[in-house]
Amino acid sequence: MILQLFTNFAESFKLLGILDVQKTPCARESVLYGSLGAVAVGLGHFLATSRVRRSCDFGVGGFILTTLGVWFYCRYNKAKLRIQQKKIQESLRNKIV
Repeated sequence: MILQLFTNFAESFKLLGILDVQKTPCARESVLYGSLGAVAVGLGHFLATSRVRRSCDFGVGGFILTTLGVWFYCRYNKAKLRIQQKKIQESLRNKIV
């Protein structure tokens, strides 16, 4: 019973109710690196200034910037790889025919 609930939860985990992390390309890596960036930026700012609220604000900003940066970098590389694959497929198709 518990294993079935855990399996259903792991299969359909949606971030903020919109982004299906399991099925969307690059989403998992982006969220993981974003959370790591948030901790690093927030903790670094707190150690430098000892201001809790401002450090949390910096942590949220670090999360957003890191997540978007990793997302766009990953999507760009996937698009570039897809274009290369299409070129290779066309060249193989032309060579065979």
